[in-house]
Amino acid sequence: MSLRLGDTAPDFEQDSTEGKIRFHDWLGDSWGILFSHPADFTPVCTTELGLTAKLKDQFAKRNVKVIALSVDPVESHLEWIKDINETQGCTVNFPIIADHDRKVSDLYDMIHPNANETLTVRSLFVIDPARKVRLIITYPASTGRNFNEILRVVDSLQLTDNHKVATPGNWESGGEVVIVPSLQDQDEIKERFPQGHREVRSYLRVTPDPTANWSGD
Repeated sequence: MSLRLGDTAPDFEQDSTEGKIRFHDWLGDSWGILFSHPADFTPVCTTELGLTAKLKDQFAKRNVKVIALSVDPVESHLEWIKDINETQGCTVNFPIIADHDRKVSDLYDMIHPNANETLTVRSLFVIDPARKVRLIITYPASTGRNFNEILRVVDSLQLTDNHKVATPGNWESGGEVVIVPSLQDQDEIKERFPQGHREVRSYLRVTPDPTANWSGD
């Protein structure tokens, strides 16, 4: 059965380039990004893993741990990491799961027979500290992931979890946000959004990012 948004991310224990990992224990109280690759020594994935390593500080400041997966064994992963570091000018600083028995791939529905019966599709899952799946993106083999978009979604999820807002199309951190329609109490709106808001329509109320620095009038 395929995973859907809001489902609990399946736990597993599997070998990786950093030793055996029990996924939920490894996550701790962090957000997690689990993303798969069809095989080692593939060109698009090599660039993605290099980019992920370079974004370590960006993930860390968002309390996000990243972990990759490929169906090849640990020994192959370790050789691939040497290539990634050399060709991408980085140091891979996160584990890569060795899913040689496809246990994790099956748990996360990463094997799509119409695409390939043996290789994982290029799926990415954002998982919150409560172990809930918050985002699922599946890419074709020919298209590299946009990690700026992944960071943007994490920013949106973390913001909207803590404030009664949603983020509009093309939103970026610090931009205006939308007050959720379920919030109707005017006193609460004034308390939550002291910077004020614009009512474009009764259902479309726009306000500055509530986390932005504001010193009042």
